[in-house]
Amino acid sequence: MFPCIDTLSAESAHERGQIYGRQAQDRIQHSVITYARLFAACGIDWANACERAMRFEPVIEQVDADLMAELRGMAQGSGQSLGSLMALNCRTEILPPTFLTDAPHQKEAALAAMAANRAAGLPDWLADAPWDGALKDGECTAMGVTAAASRTGQAWLAQNWDWMGRQREALVLLHTQGPSGQSITTLTEAGMLAKIGINQSGFALGLNILRSHRDGSRLGVPVHVLLRHLLDCDSVAHARERLQALQSDLGLGFGAASNVPCADAKGQVACFEVSPAGWAEVTPTDGVVVHTNHFVCESLLAEQAPMGPGLSSHNRLSTAGQHALKTPIGQADLEHFLRDESDGFLSICRSPDPSVPPESRVESVAGIVMHTQPPAMWVACDVPSRVAFESVPLARAALPA
Repeated sequence: MFPCIDTLSAESAHERGQIYGRQAQDRIQHSVITYARLFAACGIDWANACERAMRFEPVIEQVDADLMAELRGMAQGSGQSLGSLMALNCRTEILPPTFLTDAPHQKEAALAAMAANRAAGLPDWLADAPWDGALKDGECTAMGVTAAASRTGQAWLAQNWDWMGRQREALVLLHTQGPSGQSITTLTEAGMLAKIGINQSGFALGLNILRSHRDGSRLGVPVHVLLRHLLDCDSVAHARERLQALQSDLGLGFGAASNVPCADAKGQVACFEVSPAGWAEVTPTDGVVVHTNHFVCESLLAEQAPMGPGLSSHNRLSTAGQHALKTPIGQADLEHFLRDESDGFLSICRSPDPSVPPESRVESVAGIVMHTQPPAMWVACDVPSRVAFESVPLARAALPA
């Protein structure tokens, strides 16, 4: 199992960050090296990425000042700069709208960014690869099952997280809390505030990367900050209210596109698509909702940035839809769904393609199944077809009386 970092004993947000930073120091450095090269292939050197990310500081402060305190503590604990931690947490906003296409980035800009990283002392884990040999797509497939469509009478959420296989070595299970005192367990990349997780109220969420042609065009709530913020919710309805507040009441909006699938202990599920243009909701059909890596809400279809054929988003959504028809759905069915290899190397369960250079291989880094009542999480720590799903102990702090 991935290493667990428990920050619930901390007396402040800053101390939570310090504990996280100290205990995940090596894995945070691993994340920095990974993303420094990924951004460089897009023509963005690490110093520039940090500078871009720091522009989001006032936005994060407005969402939850404790999260900035936690990031400052994490920087102190890990020995990284605050800018580096911000760059990790704003990675979706820094990546260009064209990231999911197969179109090459400008060679001169990429080579200059790689040279700047080397001069700054950042190791290049792709030093022997072509300048454009880094990952060019990332993908995930998710399914939410309502209580009505469930074998157990409670909602489920499941997804595969498909990304660079290298980043498996950077994953951590983080036990932390939200401003209400809600205890949270999240599987995330070291240095990031949250990714896929569940809280003690049984509210669970995941993440599918999307790309809008407006990504990075405005300051808004960064995706990974949004995930941590929503993990303090107690229901899908509560998450809907928070999205509305961020968009309309605070006027912050969102800095980049993503889909956030959710499920709660009341038996409800939904997918929330967010983008710099706004947000929209995908509701379940016959008690089940599935999502991959393209917009499906009519109000956001015009936001879709070009996608390369290696993403296989439409095909995977069709395959996921076939699994969604097989109600009632329980844990074994969801594990079977996440192990589906029916489309070869572009499947829901994605094995690394040996015909592709190692530095460009996308794979299912982990699979996650979550049950909302009682809250429970199971994780496959490799390509799900290769390993068992293991139960993960959840954070158990009490909400304030």
